[in-house]
Amino acid sequence: MPGMGHGTHPAMSGPMWTPIDPPSLARLLDWHPQPLPVEPLACLLVLALYWGAVWRLHRRGDGWPWHRVVAFTTGVATVALVTCTGIGGYGMELLSVHMVQHMVLSMLSPILLLLGAPITLALRALPTAARGRTGPRELLTWLLHSRFTRIVSSPFYTLPLFIASLYALYFTPLFDLAMGSWLGHEWMLAHFLGVGLLFFWPIMGVDPAPRRPSHVLRMLELFIGMPFHAFFGIAVMMSHGLIVRYFADPPANWHLTALGDQSTAGSIAWGFSEIPTVLVLLALLAQWSASDRRTAARKDRQADRDNDAELTAYNAYLARLAHRGGG
Repeated sequence: MPGMGHGTHPAMSGPMWTPIDPPSLARLLDWHPQPLPVEPLACLLVLALYWGAVWRLHRRGDGWPWHRVVAFTTGVATVALVTCTGIGGYGMELLSVHMVQHMVLSMLSPILLLLGAPITLALRALPTAARGRTGPRELLTWLLHSRFTRIVSSPFYTLPLFIASLYALYFTPLFDLAMGSWLGHEWMLAHFLGVGLLFFWPIMGVDPAPRRPSHVLRMLELFIGMPFHAFFGIAVMMSHGLIVRYFADPPANWHLTALGDQSTAGSIAWGFSEIPTVLVLLALLAQWSASDRRTAARKDRQADRDNDAELTAYNAYLARLAHRGGG
């Protein structure tokens, strides 16, 4: 029912649906958007814009990698999975289900969305404005090169934000404050996704960004951030008291304890940190390998054009060294 919780925790104000029956896999995965279908409409809009841009390229005779389309579509599907199904309602009754939402939105969906290269697609699909005018493509290009974007994409900003979105949210009254209203809850879901996109954007290196660190530095950024997620999960699991008050009293007929559910939430947060690490490492290794192949192919083409002048010069250098040593 809108604005009501079925446990004894404080009711969330606003048009929210919360379940009555205890959770099961079927109920969690059942299609059940909230009374105000913000998330399904947003997912449909994003997919329409992406597929529309791909179709525009196709009509123009330009190709777009199919695996990019699959990755982006899967990313949107993961957002819908945790916001438009029973998970969305049960996430307002149990911390463990809410933690699934948090982990997916902040650590899985962003990676899949970024693998779809939406910024690159937009730059290719958007038309160039007439001379003297500023269109969407020009605005996007300006934003990518702006000082604001350089700041928010810097690891000195993304890393603290990524870490603070965990500890500052759950270990302060901020979480209970946000869960007190529909608007606060929607802000929190958007925050999870936005923070994940900001953190993984420069690390993935698929789309244009103000800075382009080496593959080694990107791996270093990843390995710096991930342990904090694991430590957070361990801290939640080992906590002897409740970290948030909103989930203090789950529905009595569900036969669950708040501390037991909190421990489950901590194990989810701890275990989930492995998933993005593996996905990002695989993506970075694939990019690294492709970059090496492109470099080798470029050198081969250069050698064909100049009759391998670089190798000839190097052999001559070695011959001079040998002659000096012999003399």
